[in-house]
Amino acid sequence: MAEPVPVAWPPAPIKTERLVLRGSEAGDRTAFIDLFASPEAGTYIGGPRPRKELEGAVPEVPGRRLGHFVAALDGAMIGMVTLDRRDAGRPGHVRPEGGTADLGYMFLPHVWGYGYAAEACAATLGWFAGAFPGEPVVLCTQTANDRSMRLAAKLGFTEVERFEEYGAEQWLGVWHSISASG
Repeated sequence: MAEPVPVAWPPAPIKTERLVLRGSEAGDRTAFIDLFASPEAGTYIGGPRPRKELEGAVPEVPGRRLGHFVAALDGAMIGMVTLDRRDAGRPGHVRPEGGTADLGYMFLPHVWGYGYAAEACAATLGWFAGAFPGEPVVLCTQTANDRSMRLAAKLGFTEVERFEEYGAEQWLGVWHSISASG
């Protein structure tokens, strides 16, 4: 497998019809805390974290790392989209050695149902296809998470396998830029 090409981070902001995807800023800290403290947002990822714990743990500029996009609407953070490398020690892979990009996202509950996650994830996948041509992306979600399952299908992910992790059935899908764009 070829080594990934180094990518400048953060990239220039990505503008969609309604959103701007960008690197995080100090002004996003409160929204990050709200997101991770939200019982609704935490339903399928192990539950919310205590606000007091988050206030002590979240850095001044949270999420500043390769593959971490803030989704902003009218300048305010409403969610995030991440592309992390899937650890070979976890179940669910399209490559035995692991390291495949793993798409994740979380949005504040008050913006659910407006298509922002689909818009942000599609733009992130488009950026990834340009930055890492030909590389697949995986998405893993609990089968019980109907919204996430529908979004995976809408984005063009196809099922690879199902497995048990974190006490629940997980669904793993793969997206290929060639098939998704052609």
